[in-house]
Amino acid sequence: MTEISVRRTQLILDKIWHEGGPPQIDPRRRGAILAVVRNPFAGRYVEDIQPFMKPLETLGVSLARELADALGGPKTVQSYGKAALVGLAGELEHGALWHAPGGYSMREVLGGTKAIVPSTKKVGSAGARIDVPLHHINAAYVRSHFDSIEVGINDAPRPDEIIYILAMGTGPRVHDRAGGLKASEIKGEDGQR
Repeated sequence: MTEISVRRTQLILDKIWHEGGPPQIDPRRRGAILAVVRNPFAGRYVEDIQPFMKPLETLGVSLARELADALGGPKTVQSYGKAALVGLAGELEHGALWHAPGGYSMREVLGGTKAIVPSTKKVGSAGARIDVPLHHINAAYVRSHFDSIEVGINDAPRPDEIIYILAMGTGPRVHDRAGGLKASEIKGEDGQR
């Protein structure tokens, strides 16, 4: 099993009082946490890459705890998402290794959420940016929580690195009025409605 080598992490917090409409008394908060990790597969094709997922589980839980705490604790989190940005000597599949560890780490920290964790990934050079999708933690069809947060780091990913990313939000978009299933109407049976 390959060990995780983290070069740096970055925590991003965003407070939104308004989007041009009436200001909120309490801002909607969203955030992301990024970990720049050495890619053990950079520059070569490796058939069996799945063993790298096991050490990513520990990293995921640590990042999820830090982000949830920064947003006010797990009970304040209402939306989530994840992403990976792979350096140029890697491949998209190295980013896909984050699907299970990134998603299950947030589920563990947030207490058994129901909805699938939306995700995105891409290959890019240092300074590349990526939009991390967000949606409700218990029902994917709650439109008020459809959102994203754009992230990136000026010197990462280097060609032999991957940035693994988790994102969370504390509520709906500030001026949500697009209709659809309301958070108060969630049945919680299947992670969709």
